[in-house]
Amino acid sequence: MNLKKLTTLIADFIKERDWEQYNSLKNVSISISVEAAELLEHFTWIDNKDSLKIFEKKQKDIKQEVADILISTLIFCAMAKIDAEKIFFEKLEEIKAKYPIDKAKGKNNKYTDFI
Repeated sequence: MNLKKLTTLIADFIKERDWEQYNSLKNVSISISVEAAELLEHFTWIDNKDSLKIFEKKQKDIKQEVADILISTLIFCAMAKIDAEKIFFEKLEEIKAKYPIDKAKGKNNKYTDFI
């Protein structure tokens, strides 16, 4: 299944329940941020090295938060008529250009350091 199909599925889900009236681009943007914060909450105040341990311990809850972020993002895309799959690949190409393998491999520098 591709992102277009997922976007259609969530748009239909919203429409069938007459929830469109509660959604605006602003509110859905806020929802994306809230869901991302709920994901971050699982990792607050832990060392980086403990991230995997936390994920393994709270995997079900963390996966639910990731799903919530994806759903909210796809709702936004449906409302704004954004082709999520298209923008994904466009952005990936931009990132590849900013971070060429020969300059970025094994480094965490910002792309401006490579110029």
